[in-house]
Amino acid sequence: MKLKALVFAMTAAAVMSTNAFAQAPIVIKFSHVVANDTPKGKAADRFKELAEKATKGRVKVEIYPNSTLYKDKEELEALQLGAVQMLAPSLAKFGPLGVKEFEVFDLPYIFPGKDVLTRVTEGPIGKDLMKKLEPKGITGLAFWDNGFKVMSSNKPMKSPADFKGMKMRIQSSKVLDAQMRQLGANPQVMAFSEVYQALQTGVVDGTENPPSNLYTQKMHEVQKHVTISDHGYLGYAVIVNKKFWDGLPADIRTALEGAMKDSTKYANAIAQQENDKAMDAVRKSGKTEVYVLNDKEKLEWRRALLPVQNSMAGRIGPELVTAVNKEAAALGYKQ
Repeated sequence: MKLKALVFAMTAAAVMSTNAFAQAPIVIKFSHVVANDTPKGKAADRFKELAEKATKGRVKVEIYPNSTLYKDKEELEALQLGAVQMLAPSLAKFGPLGVKEFEVFDLPYIFPGKDVLTRVTEGPIGKDLMKKLEPKGITGLAFWDNGFKVMSSNKPMKSPADFKGMKMRIQSSKVLDAQMRQLGANPQVMAFSEVYQALQTGVVDGTENPPSNLYTQKMHEVQKHVTISDHGYLGYAVIVNKKFWDGLPADIRTALEGAMKDSTKYANAIAQQENDKAMDAVRKSGKTEVYVLNDKEKLEWRRALLPVQNSMAGRIGPELVTAVNKEAAALGYKQ
């Protein structure tokens, strides 16, 4: 009788343990390298809210902003290993991973307007790019916008000649390296979390960023000049570990896809607003002089940087570069 009672108790305990395990929420660790009050930071928080609501608490999303979990160079490897489940790295990060086609987003002035960008990210080109991540163990979910970049430094930058000899921080991208060299600058690859101190101490002279990143990282406090050049684009791809994603219950995955769709609309709607607010704040700070390129100056920059598109086409894929330029032409833009 004692043995039966013991077996019954052990069985009951096992059932309770199994039920408790079954009821434990699925945890998604979402790591990123920017501040909470940037477009990406706000979109990540919105995804958490929507995902947890859509799954009725069966999924818990943990957000780790500002490189608190992993820095730039570490996060993709962490995702592939399953140490985190979700990231939103900048599109430049996929070149070093071996998916060089994503470097098309780094080409200077390849997107003459936001409408061209939207046609690319939301159309067949964007879908094909996401599929190229799957052999790396990654599933691409969405493109998030962060806007066009400005240049910052401690000297005025009105013409390409002004960059000669400057040490400019860049992300790890062969295209961005070529861009800075074409301007006569010396590119310096550096993790995003290290840029403020490097600017403050003079390790680098300047950098490029969308205004929201420039302002939220307080780079304007250690940069005397900002030029609104709109020369390049910075966006993100929201990605998940493929094995984790494929292993989710179908209803959970469907709910998360809906949450991602809604948070993507939100992210892309607020990006320009956040950049405009950030640039206004930079101006009001009185610490940085803001210069806007006029049409003649912007044309000079475009012409100076066009060789980068030609020299990098072989690396990225000539067909892809041509396809993006065709999207621009379809909307009436001239190269």
